[in-house]
Amino acid sequence: MAQPTHARPGSTGDPELDTRIESLLDEVGVTANRDQLRELLVSTIRMAQGQADRLDLKIANAALREMREGFEVFAPYRDVRKITMFGSARTHPTDPLYSQARDLASRLVALGWSTVTGAGPGIMAAGLEGAGPEHSFGINIRLPFEQQPNQFISSDPKLVSMKYFFTRKLLLVKESDGYAVLPGGYGTLDEAFELLTLLQTGKAEPAPVVLLEVPGGSYWRAWERFVTDEVAARGFIGPEDTSFYLITDDVLEAAAEVLGFYRNYQSLRWVGDRMVIRLVARPTQGEVAALCEEFAGMCLRGGIEVLPGPLPIEVREGDHLEFPRIALRFDKLSFSHLRRLIDALNALPSAPPMPAGLPVPPSQRARG
Repeated sequence: MAQPTHARPGSTGDPELDTRIESLLDEVGVTANRDQLRELLVSTIRMAQGQADRLDLKIANAALREMREGFEVFAPYRDVRKITMFGSARTHPTDPLYSQARDLASRLVALGWSTVTGAGPGIMAAGLEGAGPEHSFGINIRLPFEQQPNQFISSDPKLVSMKYFFTRKLLLVKESDGYAVLPGGYGTLDEAFELLTLLQTGKAEPAPVVLLEVPGGSYWRAWERFVTDEVAARGFIGPEDTSFYLITDDVLEAAAEVLGFYRNYQSLRWVGDRMVIRLVARPTQGEVAALCEEFAGMCLRGGIEVLPGPLPIEVREGDHLEFPRIALRFDKLSFSHLRRLIDALNALPSAPPMPAGLPVPPSQRARG
């Protein structure tokens, strides 16, 4: 076997090993996403060739195994909109917070959504109770105390158990289209701040975040005072970064915030240096002209354009071909402005109406 040379990305550095990897992929019939699977095998071989100790390998092995199991559970349901609920495991079923979580999940299920939680007690159980077994997903964390799968998910095949918090949080964020966070302890606050960080930096797809309280509750307003008076006042975040979340004590308003985010906005992807935004309804030229003026600061050049149809790569991949599209050259810095653009797209006169019985979300009400 040849001695490894300096390896390029996707290569072991050993031509003979690279050929054997290609043969293995052929043998198992890999055609789709072959480049990614090749790199996974290359990474494993390079760890074997490197200085990783047993603990390093155990961490890598467990993380990859847990992600594989989680991806397999969610794969059949990728087209189902889901909300992830975060909150305290110590919330009792008699607590009004429990009812808020249960009722929000129930309302969203009636509108075609499913619910994902950490599968434990408290708020996690409330969300799954409200969603019902057909619309529930659980991602449990194995702890020496407190955390066992709740009765609403314990025997469900849509339950995954994780050793590591980081793989668990990856799935809780990656597999959902919206998030509700109810009061909780260190873990809940960690999840809330990490989620907002991912949205602020563009590391997560744009999505609605509701910080849900009970009427008269002070938890999130006290949290917001700290964020405003200490974090924003010192310039650690910008004042516009509050657009990433909504604080409410109204379950109807919380549901409207989640559903309203997808009132017109459908999804986005990058094609070269252009951000392509898929919509439910095609905007008029007048609406696009107004958007170009309002959001000129986040466009590198050329403003916002209405595309005549899917771009060639989208056609080749069959990527949501049924939706109209707009495109812009986004500066990749102003993700709070991108959120405001999505709110504006949802509030356009040409946008579909909100589902019956739900109010217009506050982010869209000011424009409507």
